[in-house]
Amino acid sequence: MYQTFYGLKENPFSIQPDPEYLYFGRRHTYAYAMMEFGIKNRAGFMVVSGEIGCGKTTLIRHLLNNLAPDRTVGLVYNTHREIANLLEWIMLALGLPYEGKSNVALFDAFQSFLIEQYGLGHCVLLIIDEAQNLSPDALESLRMLSNINADKNQLLQIMLVGQPQLKDLLMRPDLQQFAQRVEVDFHIKPFAASDVRSYIEHRLAVAGRTTPLFTPEACSRVAEASQGIPRRINILCNTAMVYGFSSEAELIDVDLIEEVLSDKAEFGALPNAE
Repeated sequence: MYQTFYGLKENPFSIQPDPEYLYFGRRHTYAYAMMEFGIKNRAGFMVVSGEIGCGKTTLIRHLLNNLAPDRTVGLVYNTHREIANLLEWIMLALGLPYEGKSNVALFDAFQSFLIEQYGLGHCVLLIIDEAQNLSPDALESLRMLSNINADKNQLLQIMLVGQPQLKDLLMRPDLQQFAQRVEVDFHIKPFAASDVRSYIEHRLAVAGRTTPLFTPEACSRVAEASQGIPRRINILCNTAMVYGFSSEAELIDVDLIEEVLSDKAEFGALPNAE
């Protein structure tokens, strides 16, 4: 709609996770470094948490695009507390047959797969997104799966990614054994106000804009209204560009941001970001 008017090749503020648009602020840089460290050092359990919309899934996709070829990856992304048998979902994520097998047969097949991958020089990485939805029993089953080793070599690495409730879950007294197995953990906080302007300019540049579009004051107001959460920033900036295009505004200034926020408060179907 507004791409040509603002010199863009595509929408720079889509809320779909796209690693091409990933902006490495301080927290995301640290989180990614910890993820890389854990994988390269064959950590058994890794935990990455963050607020809704903080870019966890985008970070995972960037990680997947840059993994070494000796990693066999399974991604479980549709977790919920009513999962009866997590191992079936893990087998599905790894492209392994699971239907009609008893629990013992599933475990035996999974163990054989890990050993086979080890023989090929591969390490299996299991990433579970939205892990805060897992039950304590499911987490305990993961701990048991992690016990499958070959001498001193870790055959299975597990990365749990989730919302802040994941931290609370892992602090439960009955999950103390599990928590003690976590070798790498990091919580991604929202962007600081100083990062928001760079984030906005980064996404515009990736989309083809060569000059600033949002004024410094507009960026500051976006940072305040969005509380530094990337998804909120995207929604607010996208709406502001629609308003700017409609009014033929060459720059997005703070007055335009205020108009968007005011209209959202009065006419929006959902509560304001503030």
